[in-house]
Amino acid sequence: MSAPTLAPRFDALDPNVVEDPYPEYARLRAAGPLCRIGPGSWGVTRFADVVALQHDPRLGSEFPAGYHEVSVGDGPASAFFQRIMLYRDPPDHVRLRRLMSRAFSPAVVRQLRSYVEELVDEMLVPAVAAGRMDLVPELAYPLPVQVVCRLMGIPPESTDDVRRHAMNLGRAFTAVVPEHARADADVAVRWLREHIGDLLDQRRSRRGDDLLSRLLDVEESGDSLSHDEIVDNTVFSFFAGFETTVHMITTGTAALLAHPDQLDRLRADPALATTAVDEFLRWDAPIQGTARYVHEPIEIGGRTVRRGRVLVLMIGSANHDERRFTRPDRLDVGRTDNPHLAFGGGAHLCLGAFLARMEGAVVFDRLARLAVLEPDGPTVRERDTPFRAYASVPIRLG
Repeated sequence: MSAPTLAPRFDALDPNVVEDPYPEYARLRAAGPLCRIGPGSWGVTRFADVVALQHDPRLGSEFPAGYHEVSVGDGPASAFFQRIMLYRDPPDHVRLRRLMSRAFSPAVVRQLRSYVEELVDEMLVPAVAAGRMDLVPELAYPLPVQVVCRLMGIPPESTDDVRRHAMNLGRAFTAVVPEHARADADVAVRWLREHIGDLLDQRRSRRGDDLLSRLLDVEESGDSLSHDEIVDNTVFSFFAGFETTVHMITTGTAALLAHPDQLDRLRADPALATTAVDEFLRWDAPIQGTARYVHEPIEIGGRTVRRGRVLVLMIGSANHDERRFTRPDRLDVGRTDNPHLAFGGGAHLCLGAFLARMEGAVVFDRLARLAVLEPDGPTVRERDTPFRAYASVPIRLG
């Protein structure tokens, strides 16, 4: 029996891939369900395999401490990654997720919709008067950051500092973090942990209707939740509560500007804003892949991936798999058969998915109602980040 042919290699840092990974994803899918990423690491390219592996008990999200130390060093950021629910397996993951999910429940999010609508209108009014704006700093970042600060009980006056440190921490969510980014991540963790710790101390004597207050209630009830777990998972929930939304707003708007026919559809029927959000997430997912640790040997496409290896579930590739999506390389804001994987799946389905969808629907509804929405210069990709993101999306509006 002949050995399987050598799987193709995927280089996520190739400049052409950074700019547009989707042609490379198509090549990899055609070659097979697996590709080589690095030593001991494999990428899973096809939709059906990614979905199955999201639910496979032979894979886990909890990595040995040495993996985080290789990735980001042995400082505070490494300890942070080992405590947050993103990198924990059951039963710890179940316990932490159950507690943190209270801030992002559908009922809580529905109560926020009018607040989000007011914020979007406030941000668009001066831009419409000026006739132009850069979407990234003037709407895409401040909107979800203000919303998640309100959810969690972070005071408005500290929003800018919290956002800056959270962005530096966000750059550490990658396989190997450059030295300068490691230092920034360690500084960010120290500052965020101290800030959240101070806010928790203030809440002990003055509760509010926010996540921090509810977590203190849990801590004082004697539930198995340590102070460090509360602080670190609050920091992570803050970051997760805005990061995907920021990039979905920018990539979605950039997609509309590049596809005026789809903008015309949305203008003709603003109710399509809901399906448009999911299509933008499928089209150019902010998170292109998620890693899993192999606890038991697993066969994929005739190859056996051994215990101790890493599988990267390539969400960006799976979302463009022609085996699952009709005309996947066509943007369709009315697409209804759209089980995209931008929010992950299985036990690690994104807690902030309902919130992100609501915020996106409000933003694209408002943009679709503008008489003018046009490019005001070239968009600029953000390259110093593990996410599909833009540094600048200049638009003309009115």
